[in-house]
Amino acid sequence: MTHAKTALIVDDEPDIRELLEITLGRMHIETFSVECVSQAKRLLSEREFSICLTDMRLPDGNGLEIVEHIQQHQPKLPCAVITAHGNIDIAIESMKAGAFDFISKPVDLATLRNLVNTAIQTNQLEQKNTPPSSLLTGESHTMLQLNSRIEKLARSQAPVYISGESGAGKELVARSIHQQGPRHNAPFVAVNCGAIPKELLESELFGHAKGSFTGAHQDKLGLFQTAKGGTLFFDEVADLPLDMQVKLLRAIQEKSVRPVGASEEIKTNVRVLCATHKNLQEEVAQGNFRQDLFYRINVIQLKVPSLRQRTEDIPQLAEHLLNKISQGSIGPQPKLAKSAMTALCQYPFPGNVRELENILERAYTLCEETEIEVADLQLPENIQNINKTDTQTLSSTNTENSYYYLRCKEFDSLVEYLEEVEKEILCKTLEQCRWNKTQTAKCLGISFRSLRYRLQKLGLDQE
Repeated sequence: MTHAKTALIVDDEPDIRELLEITLGRMHIETFSVECVSQAKRLLSEREFSICLTDMRLPDGNGLEIVEHIQQHQPKLPCAVITAHGNIDIAIESMKAGAFDFISKPVDLATLRNLVNTAIQTNQLEQKNTPPSSLLTGESHTMLQLNSRIEKLARSQAPVYISGESGAGKELVARSIHQQGPRHNAPFVAVNCGAIPKELLESELFGHAKGSFTGAHQDKLGLFQTAKGGTLFFDEVADLPLDMQVKLLRAIQEKSVRPVGASEEIKTNVRVLCATHKNLQEEVAQGNFRQDLFYRINVIQLKVPSLRQRTEDIPQLAEHLLNKISQGSIGPQPKLAKSAMTALCQYPFPGNVRELENILERAYTLCEETEIEVADLQLPENIQNINKTDTQTLSSTNTENSYYYLRCKEFDSLVEYLEEVEKEILCKTLEQCRWNKTQTAKCLGISFRSLRYRLQKLGLDQE
C-alpha cells in the first residue's frame, strides 16, 4: 500500500498559498494550508506530512520556530523555508537549524518541483527502515559517530564543508552522504579544484556555448549540468582563484549558472559539498578565500578524523585494503604477519588512510612469502625508532625527535593539538568504563559536570 503524499503549507499571503497549492496539486500531492505558526503546530500534532513548506515571516512568529518545532518532534520530516529574494543569511540560519532546503521569492516553479521531489524521496527513504550503507571501514566510537552524522546530513540538502587532513577520506565521506540521500540514483561528480588549469575552470564548471572562444567548436555542458539531480563535490576548494570564488558563490546562491558565451542563465539542481585539508578560516583571514563564500559553504562542518584518532580501526582497515588490492590476482594471497600488524598500529600515519593503502600495495607487490613481514612494509625508520623508544627517551631534551613534537607539528595550533589529546583520553576512558559517564569522571579525577562540559566542548556528547 502506497502512502498518500501530503504537504503542509505555512504562509500568510493568499496568492503564495494558492500558487503552492496548485503546483503541488498537479504533482498529486494533497495540501493543507495555514497562515501562522500556531495553526501549523496544531496541524503537525494532528496528522503526518510528507513535506512542510513555510514562509519566514508569519503573523505570530517566523519560519525558524516551525523548523525547530519539527526538529524537536518530527526530525525526519523535511521542512523547506521560503525566503525573500537575496535574503541568504536567513536561508543559511534556517538550514543550520535543520531546514531541508530553501527557495527564494519570487518562487521559480521548476526549482520548487525539484525541491519537493527530492524531499519526498528523502521521506520515502526514511519509511523503508533499511539500515544505511556506509563506504567507510571501521567500528571505533569515532567512526560510529561520523557515520551517525553522515546519516543525518544525507537527509538534508544543506551545503556541507568537510574538513580533515590529506588522505583521511574526505571524498569517501562525501560519497557516503550522496549514497545515503535521496539523490543516490543521480550522478556524483567530484572536481579537484587545484587540478584544473585556471583558464579552463569557468568552462569546466559552467560549460560554454559554441563559438564563445577559439576552439569552442560545439556547446559543452559544465559540471553543474553534468551533476544534474545529484551531488557536486568540490575537493580542495581553497585552491579556487578569487575570481572563480565569486562565480561559484553566485551559482550556489542563485541555483543557476551562465555558460561561457551564453546570453541566459540555466537553472541547476545539485547539492554542493566542499572539502579541503587547509584551514579555511585562516585562508579567509589571509585574504586567500572569500568570507562570503566561506559563510555560504560552511553551513554545516563535518570533520573527518585522522587515522591516528582511530588506531583501533587499523586491523579491519588493513584487511579491507589488502582484499581490495588482491582482487584479480592469481595464486595464494599473502597476509599480514602479527608483527607487521603491530607495527602498523604503532605507526602515526601522517598520510592517513591513503598512506596505509600505499604501504600495503607496495608490501603486497614486493612480498615473496605467504606473510607480509615488518621489513616488507618499509616504514620510515625515524618513525619506527620513535615508536620503539621508551617514555623516558620521549621526554628527553631532544624534542626534534619526540613523538609528541611531531604530532603537534601536524596541527594548526597547540590548542588544537591539546584538544585532540584530551579527546583521545576521554574516548579511551569512556570505552574502558563501558560509557558509564559517572565512572569515567571518577577514573579521570574530575567532576561529572566537568566531564559533561568537556564532552560537549569537544563534540563527544552522544545525541
